[in-house]
Amino acid sequence: MAVHAHPDDESSKGAATTAKYAAEGVDVLVVSCTGGERGDVLNPSYGEVPGGIEGMQALRREEMAAAAEALGVRHHWLGFVDSGLPEGDPLPPLPEGCFALVPLEEAAAPLVELVRSFKPHVMTTYDENGGYPHPDHIMCHKVSVEAFEAAGDPERYVGQGEPWNPLKLYYNGGFSLVRMRAVHEALLDAGRESPFGEWIDSREARGVPEREITTRIEAGAYFEQRDAALRAHATQIDPEGFFFAMPREVELARWSTEEYELAQSRVPTNLPEDDLFAGLRDGAS
Repeated sequence: MAVHAHPDDESSKGAATTAKYAAEGVDVLVVSCTGGERGDVLNPSYGEVPGGIEGMQALRREEMAAAAEALGVRHHWLGFVDSGLPEGDPLPPLPEGCFALVPLEEAAAPLVELVRSFKPHVMTTYDENGGYPHPDHIMCHKVSVEAFEAAGDPERYVGQGEPWNPLKLYYNGGFSLVRMRAVHEALLDAGRESPFGEWIDSREARGVPEREITTRIEAGAYFEQRDAALRAHATQIDPEGFFFAMPREVELARWSTEEYELAQSRVPTNLPEDDLFAGLRDGAS
């Protein structure tokens, strides 16, 4: 079970991994906490989306369905409303009723119920900083950890299904500084311009600490599915932009893995890992 804040997050974070496991016969469920209805159109060639929040919500549902098909995964909407990304100094208040303002137990309850019905052995989500400080990403972390820790406790979330203990919880490695430096240098070595230098400089200037990478999944064979899922989110992903700046042959040669941080495990495992199911394939229940 891969838990994400918005539609399109599943395609930019761990998408090749989910496609790989789905192709290998693993039942993979992607969960979107919100509908992404307050997201801006980030693809400059797309144009305006009519109908306000409702129009954006309907369009992003269509995009998500196409992305899930490209990855070969199942998908579930958790049903909360996008909080938007506040901007300004001071930051404006978040919209009333949005995901980030829902009390934790209320927000986690549908995810606990879903964990108990789907019965995942492995869950993936974001670290406590959300991967980046979007309020929905931080809330996604909170509800995911709550569900992982509470779903197996019969005294918690009573009436929301039979208890089930998922066995491993991972945080997406995402855009680690090590990875971005590698692809940046690969572009320069190939005599191409790199759009990643400014991103690297900004992250270094802010002193953002590097997360520990415990698990690397060889997923290069599924970059095509990842790219198809990214393109499915046409309002969000510029096909000429950031995510497609690295020629795929260069990416495959320099960095063909996706990275994770093992946050919690209820089974013994040896680090580093090359499989999210390490420690589980020997029949652990």
